[in-house]
Amino acid sequence: MKKKKAILLLADGTVFTGSLVGSHGTNGGEICFNTGMTGYQEIYTDPSYTGQIIVNTTPHIGNYGVIDEEAESDAPLIAGIVVNDFSNVYSRLDAKSSLQEYLENHNITGIADVDTRKLVRHIRSKGAMNAIISSEYEDVESLKAELEKVPDMNGLELSSTVSTKSPYFVGDPDSSIKIACVDYGIKRNILRCLVERGIYCQVYPAKTSFQEMEQWNPDAYFLSNGPGDPAVMEYAVDTTKEILALGKPLFGICLGHQILARACGVGTYKMHHGHRGLNHPIKNILTGKSEITSQNHGFVVNKDDIENNKELEITHYHLNDGTVAGIKLKNKPAFSVQYHPESSPGPHDSRYLFDQFISQIQK
Repeated sequence: MKKKKAILLLADGTVFTGSLVGSHGTNGGEICFNTGMTGYQEIYTDPSYTGQIIVNTTPHIGNYGVIDEEAESDAPLIAGIVVNDFSNVYSRLDAKSSLQEYLENHNITGIADVDTRKLVRHIRSKGAMNAIISSEYEDVESLKAELEKVPDMNGLELSSTVSTKSPYFVGDPDSSIKIACVDYGIKRNILRCLVERGIYCQVYPAKTSFQEMEQWNPDAYFLSNGPGDPAVMEYAVDTTKEILALGKPLFGICLGHQILARACGVGTYKMHHGHRGLNHPIKNILTGKSEITSQNHGFVVNKDDIENNKELEITHYHLNDGTVAGIKLKNKPAFSVQYHPESSPGPHDSRYLFDQFISQIQK
């Protein structure tokens, strides 16, 4: 089968040519890379990647197809994919379809036959930036005009666009523990990790008021992961302040971690190129133990602000660059981590955090 040409244009003018994968078309977003060697379907369906073009650093993508059980949401919300070698055939017996069919069905445009090693080195040097993939435009100047229409991730609020539109329940209705989960782009495996521990959850839309959630009288609150810039999510910060004032246990993951920090007066900022992969080393300061973690974030909390905050304590930090990876309040049962303890995909080193949350509730 003859391959159709595709072009990848970065905001700094760098051009890569390759072959179309997925759906014929043109789409742009912030380009970033994930170092995971497996789990491409979980990555593509993680709502935190909304509006982003994913570069897979592992060279061979698509060889095991896709399966419904490995989706982290109803559909991929990524802006595109960039891969080196793309496989149209798959060998896993229980796969439902090829990755090519999956991308086509969800209108995801991608590009293959790209030197992803060269591209990732470029992003690591220049930083995250917008980019656009097209199988429609061959004229780079015309494509530049399309790229200018792509919004900057800095200052972009996306959580309310991917959040559930109405509340729903998961878990055992007869459970003795009820948790209100605020959906900023929640991954399904987070809910599985809670339900496996006997929890009954009600999942609420991102902009649900504290008063509405409290009418259910939950025992605790959970702030989920999600996409976009936490600095423009004042609605979430205000709700979190009300939860903290009540004093019920609170746990936040990724974006939820950033929201908790901002509710305590801590700033956030955009990273040079973010943390995205399955092998990020984290040190737990409280136990002295290290863990290998799954991560996906382009924003991070301000370390200096936390160190000058009498109410907060740093509990985890990233061993590669020293950024803050976990915090807790000194006088309230609230804590959060920047990484993904539900680890889908990734190692299970951090699953203890869910048990820690349950222990706080039971106290």
